Amino acid sequence: MLEHYYRELLNFCARMVRDRDVAADVVQESYARVLAVRNAGQDIPEPRALLHQTARRLIIDRHRRASVRQHDDFDSLPESEQPAAPAHLEPESVYAHEQQALAFAAVIEALPPRCREAFVLNRFDGLSHQEVAEHMGISKNMVAQHIIRAVLACKACEDRLGLPDSWPHSAKRGPLA
Repeated sequence: MLEHYYRELLNFCARMVRDRDVAADVVQESYARVLAVRNAGQDIPEPRALLHQTARRLIIDRHRRASVRQHDDFDSLPESEQPAAPAHLEPESVYAHEQQALAFAAVIEALPPRCREAFVLNRFDGLSHQEVAEHMGISKNMVAQHIIRAVLACKACEDRLGLPDSWPHSAKRGPLA
């Protein structure tokens, strides 16, 4: 019964995709899917409509896949035309950031223990000055002094490395937060 619609469906698909070979592939896939539905025991009251709907959806899917794939093959491009990796993924940049992180870690590690503790609790663990004071059993003023000392040490490291004014006293807090 489904065979009656083959030529009609092929012409329909050929008009939509403007390629007889692609249309034949779509028709074959449409028939395969509709027959799978029928073989699964489901009743198909309108086989012609189901074939056309299936073909239409397959064509839309092909179009979507083709539009996603519309790009140059990077391997076939000359090296000068290949897109560059994002700057933060370039080996030199990764290495530079690792060196900066090590320098900051060394500065923080060199701080006096109580100063380092207050700074880490505030800047890395996100505790407020009051929470740090309660945790360490010291006054808020002492916490502020420890944090200022640590921020100044980090700023000096930042200046030695020639970095823009950014770490660790930027973001949500000012240098004395």
